[in-house]
Amino acid sequence: MSTIESRPHATQRLSVTDIDPEAYKGMLAIEKYVHAGDLESKTLHLLKIRASQINGCAYCLDMHTTESRKDGEDQRRLDVLAAWREASSWFSEAEQAVLEFTEEVTLIGKGGVSDAVWARVKASYSENQIIRLLMAISAINTWNRLAISTHQELAPL
Repeated sequence: MSTIESRPHATQRLSVTDIDPEAYKGMLAIEKYVHAGDLESKTLHLLKIRASQINGCAYCLDMHTTESRKDGEDQRRLDVLAAWREASSWFSEAEQAVLEFTEEVTLIGKGGVSDAVWARVKASYSENQIIRLLMAISAINTWNRLAISTHQELAPL
C-alpha cells in the first residue's frame, strides 16, 4: 500500500515539453477535437476544474480557473464547485449532469459510470456531445497525471 507524501516545496522532476515536445501532440489533438465541437466552454471549464479538484492537481486548477474567469465564469460558482451538490441551484441541470459524470469517470475504479448518471447525461447531451465529454474528461485526467507525476511548477504569484 502506498501513501502520497506531502511535497509543499517539491521541485519539478522534468519538463515533458523541454525534453520531448512531440510527447504532447496526441494530447493536443484530443483537445482540438474536444474544443471543435458544440460544447460550451463554460461546461468544459467546469469539468476540467472538477476533475482537477478530485485529482489534487494544483497546476491544472490554477490554469483552468484562470481561463474560466477570463471567459466570464462567476467566481462564486468556482468557489463552491467542489460542493456543487449543496449549491445545485447555481448550476443548470446539464452542468450538474456533467459534474456527476466527470466524478464517476474520474473515479472509474469505484464502480464505473452508473446507469443513472449515464441517463442524466444522455437527457442533456447528444451522443456526439457525450463522446466529446468523455474525451475531455479523459484528457484532463491524463493532464492531471502528467502534471502531478512531474511536479509541474505553478507560475509564480
